[in-house]
Amino acid sequence: MSNHDLRFGLIGYGLWGAHHARAIAKTQGARLAAIAEHSAESRAVAQSAYPDAEVYDDYRQIIARDDIDVVDVVVPSHLHYEIGHSALAAGKHLLMEKPLVLSLQHADTLIALAREKGKVLAVDHEMRASALWGKVKQLIDEGMVGVPQYLLLELSRFAYRLGSEGWRYDIRRVGNWILEEPIHFFDLARWYLAPFGEPVSVYARANSRQPDHPELQDNFSTIVTFAGGAYAVITETLAAFEHHVTCKVAGTKGAIWARWSGPEDRTPHPTFGLKYSDGTRVQEVPFAQVTGEVVELQQLIAGMVRAVCEGVPPPADGHDGRWAVLLCLAAQQSVDTGQPVAIANLG
Repeated sequence: MSNHDLRFGLIGYGLWGAHHARAIAKTQGARLAAIAEHSAESRAVAQSAYPDAEVYDDYRQIIARDDIDVVDVVVPSHLHYEIGHSALAAGKHLLMEKPLVLSLQHADTLIALAREKGKVLAVDHEMRASALWGKVKQLIDEGMVGVPQYLLLELSRFAYRLGSEGWRYDIRRVGNWILEEPIHFFDLARWYLAPFGEPVSVYARANSRQPDHPELQDNFSTIVTFAGGAYAVITETLAAFEHHVTCKVAGTKGAIWARWSGPEDRTPHPTFGLKYSDGTRVQEVPFAQVTGEVVELQQLIAGMVRAVCEGVPPPADGHDGRWAVLLCLAAQQSVDTGQPVAIANLG
């Protein structure tokens, strides 16, 4: 461990926070210096796993430390703005779990504050760091499909976990369920298609298996129309089993099909693959290593280290995080009204 390693302060040590801790500890150029967690039981686990890190019961103790370079926030969504604002105001670089925040006003405030302080603001859209999903991006950018016209992103999975104190099933704390996981696919669609035009409208539908909780939408589908004429279909069900993701791209010249499956979203032994056609023949892409959320998270942490130390953009910055939130809010408005929503009307 080098004295020049970036010192990370991790706020939140739940199921996914523990994965963040492991990713930081494994990343060259990063050091897990401190952890904040409100649960005494989780603090004990964290201290046992990382005896060299200081463990606190209040996130403010991390932010108050002069020696912390990066604050990594992995807490329930409704706390993102409060903690993120405090970290940036204290002059820390910020890595925020998705969603960046729950409102565009808060997103704009954090982006402006990061700019004012000269600090990196990154968002955990880890699929951008994936060898599998990144290869789709590479093939599109290389013109393998020509001009993209159609994109399908489909997720079929088991129901959401409750989260600490059931926060994920409390709409006041989660914001809405479109912000919880479909947000990854909104970000992926924009990443793939943004060179050909940004999103201009969203039309969405959703329903729930719980008559007394219609706001907890188990099934969700949307069409996102882009300025260049392409459109993306994003569809998800939480009423299925295991964790299966499919991506299909069709363009004026060729097509791509990528897929990932496992018994759960963080499985270390998934099945996955990618085929593409340039219009003449079908080819399968070999991958040298396993891909998945946990592997991608470590790549995302490495990207944060490069962003701070080398001045290169992180895999997903505050602007990308804002776009993802904007698209989710537009989709929820469309679900609520039954009407398409123009992005220009939301800012």
